[in-house]
Amino acid sequence: MIQNRKKVINDPVWGFINVPNDFIYELIQHPWIQRLRRIRQLGLTEFVYPGAHHTRFHHALGAMHLMTEALKSLKSKGHVITSEEFEAAQIAILLHDVGHGPLSHALEYSLLHNISHEHITEHILHQLNIQYQGRLDRAIAMFNDSYSRKFFHQLISSQLDMDRMDYLSRDSFFTGVSEGTIGADRLIKMLDVVDDFLVVEEKGIYSIENFLTARRLMYWQVYLHKTTLSAETMTISIIKRAKYLALQNKLQFIPPQLATFLQQTFNRDTFFNSSAAFHDFLSLDDVDIWYAIKRWSEESDSVLNQLSKMLLLRQLFKVQIHSENTTIQDSLQEIQQKTTEALHLSNNEECNFFVISGTISNAAYQSENARIMIKMKNGALLDVAEASDLPNIQAIRKIVKKHYVCWPKIVSL
Repeated sequence: MIQNRKKVINDPVWGFINVPNDFIYELIQHPWIQRLRRIRQLGLTEFVYPGAHHTRFHHALGAMHLMTEALKSLKSKGHVITSEEFEAAQIAILLHDVGHGPLSHALEYSLLHNISHEHITEHILHQLNIQYQGRLDRAIAMFNDSYSRKFFHQLISSQLDMDRMDYLSRDSFFTGVSEGTIGADRLIKMLDVVDDFLVVEEKGIYSIENFLTARRLMYWQVYLHKTTLSAETMTISIIKRAKYLALQNKLQFIPPQLATFLQQTFNRDTFFNSSAAFHDFLSLDDVDIWYAIKRWSEESDSVLNQLSKMLLLRQLFKVQIHSENTTIQDSLQEIQQKTTEALHLSNNEECNFFVISGTISNAAYQSENARIMIKMKNGALLDVAEASDLPNIQAIRKIVKKHYVCWPKIVSL
């Protein structure tokens, strides 16, 4: 183990972040965690907000810092937290996103079928635990909500966790979208624990309202921005086309790092039972995807090279968003026909790589899953929607769904 390597990291969002101890420093230095330096936190959002170049590594450190501050605050209120629990919670939040693949969420289900980054994260945690001879037992229990004191998992993953507090603050800072400002410092000071359940003191209710409103706005303005949606849709089409060609032995350039995932199809069982595939996944980052796209822009396959050139030159798909899916379906056939003609495509199968429809949704607060509870001055616990006197909290509980269709801008209707 590396000794005497406590560090102080200067973070643009939170200021100075202390690395708590030698073991956590060693974890940070692990190649699987260092890989997060090469994975953008917001994937392709830089196509909209050029400043969004921060990484999953930045976010991991920031979330660990907020966890430290939250645990300190809870201890100051008389809650007993052992040094082992303190370290385990810091480790769990530090590693909570270690399973993300290239471009973060953009390719989450494209390289691997029906395998979320949370599933991969838990597998990585178990592999690290083997390497460190059980040192991560308690952190894993907190991560997967099997630890006896439930508020630790809530601090890691809930409607009001350190993950969300950091990414909203960080993404707001680097995109310049000020509506994402949430006042995390005050929120943390308002946290308390009742019967091992994380709650918020009544005087923090307006901070919670601001937090939920900010999250809703960030989804529409950043995470679900139609330009980001367009770039992500194009990238997914590129990977799908490359995989289609690779499986038919028609892909001229197969990047070594991507070969495993282009030439084979994995489900959850086959992936986690293949140590080779697992380690190949942990070698991937954004650089591999962008290098592949540059090379694929020279492929003989017209679909793949056109898609790759469009993305590289930021000739992004046009996006139409509608409240009703029927509106999309009414125009879909016309869009497909004109796209096939304009791009000289051979058939509808090729057209499906250029004309894509789908659904996006925004749910800032889902009380049926994990409620945010307010501890009133009289000791009663109320859901934030019941405790609030502002009508917008009720509105925020509603899941808003919208339907979209994307196609090349050179095609006019």
